[in-house]
Amino acid sequence: MKLYDISMPLYNGVPGWPGDTPYHFDLAWTKEDSGSVNVGKVEMSTHTGTHIDAPYHFTNSGERVGGLDLELYIGRAMVIDVTDMKEITAEIVKARLHADTKRVLFKTNCWKDRSVFPNKIVPLSPEAVQMLNEFGVCLVGVDMPSVDQLDSKELEAHHALYEHNIHILEGLVLDQVPEGEYELVALPLALKEADGSPVRAILRELTI
Repeated sequence: MKLYDISMPLYNGVPGWPGDTPYHFDLAWTKEDSGSVNVGKVEMSTHTGTHIDAPYHFTNSGERVGGLDLELYIGRAMVIDVTDMKEITAEIVKARLHADTKRVLFKTNCWKDRSVFPNKIVPLSPEAVQMLNEFGVCLVGVDMPSVDQLDSKELEAHHALYEHNIHILEGLVLDQVPEGEYELVALPLALKEADGSPVRAILRELTI
């Protein structure tokens, strides 16, 4: 049974949103200083690397991470390859999605060099969100920092997804994952008041 790690590695210098808190790991105590252990400390944005957005991220009345249902982030998921597309459209969703799919991961391959923050991505159209809702999807994942254009202030896709109770997983690494169905595990940390959370996301080949 093959396992795909679809998480971005976190390291000092990993690209994050311009102006946001950069990721930094350091040792608060070293084994030499403490006499027994190394103890690390981490500073980072909740939207660094592979992460989930809680609705509170973009609406003050939305749920925070601590209030989210963990079942959203575990279960069957379909990877849909939309490489070379300029936008994720309703037509793509209608043509490629199965009726019983609850989680969809879009493989755009637009973030070629993950050592730098991208300057262009493939947004999710509001019409595509409506189609996802018609299929009964509860989670959308993308291999980009956002489901909206990087300079968007309106965040139309974020809000459209929220209106249809579809949750968001961003920053996936799907380069080596063939299109198809898998089991997804992408659990957020138990950050009760947070607007988002890093995740360790994996896909596992289905046995049946």
